[in-house]
Amino acid sequence: MDEILITKTNTDSVVFSIISQFKQRADFGMKKYGTNLDRTDLSMLEWIQHAQEEHMDAILYLEKLKQTEIKRMSP
Repeated sequence: MDEILITKTNTDSVVFSIISQFKQRADFGMKKYGTNLDRTDLSMLEWIQHAQEEHMDAILYLEKLKQTEIKRMSP
């Protein structure tokens, strides 16, 4: 399959939003780094390292949100 057409009328709003965000992220990465995920210059360990760093960032963001919500709910 070479092409997929996703529109607001053929999918739900959540799926459409996520796909749009993925596309924006891919465009940003190409502009910033001049490459995409089809690159072949990284080893398996380097890909794993990148993934670990991204997940560590995500955990930090979740912890910040959690602490903010706890403070908001505290009397």
